[in-house]
Amino acid sequence: MRVDLISYTPEPEKICALAMRLCHFKGSLEELRNSLDPLEIERLLKKAKRLQHLSVFEHAYFSFYIEGISRVTTHQLVRHRIASYSQQSQRFVRVKEETVTPVSIEKKEEIKKIYQSAIENAFQSYEKLIEMGIPKEDARYLLPQAIETKIIVSMNARELMHFFSLRTCNNSQWEIREMAWKMLEKVKEVAPIIFSDAGPYCFRGPCPEGKTCVPERR
Repeated sequence: MRVDLISYTPEPEKICALAMRLCHFKGSLEELRNSLDPLEIERLLKKAKRLQHLSVFEHAYFSFYIEGISRVTTHQLVRHRIASYSQQSQRFVRVKEETVTPVSIEKKEEIKKIYQSAIENAFQSYEKLIEMGIPKEDARYLLPQAIETKIIVSMNARELMHFFSLRTCNNSQWEIREMAWKMLEKVKEVAPIIFSDAGPYCFRGPCPEGKTCVPERR
């Protein structure tokens, strides 16, 4: 799995703090900007979180390039609707036999053979249909959900915080959880204050599902 942060709003924390300050500021834009030193930016962002004034975080956008994940995971990912997605098309790209194998299958040799055999049969049939003149967009119906894919994802900081709350949780499916942690590590490098407490709900309070587990802290 590869996760790269390929683009983001310049000075994401400053623009969010500026939006927070603007709500109660009478001066000019220049005066507004001059009022924001690093300590004040941190104070305003923490205040915004404390007051649940989360709309200010919608001004910062982050875009990721992700590859080596399965269609199982992208089907879950695109359920987060306040986002933009561009995914490699199976209509126009001839798919290679590159798949994701769950650890639960990988570590059991007999089960792994069954898994790999099913995938190989599906790909052989896929290639055969294309050779017989069937369009790729129709032959792809045979492809397994384990097939690797590539996708570009863009979300604002508010939606990312919500996304991390759900998808870094130990109750989330393992592959999207791994992806979410990698995304969180990337945005923390450029917006450490915004994402300082990002992660599963149990990082900040009780679990809304009423479950108990050992949370992953990174």
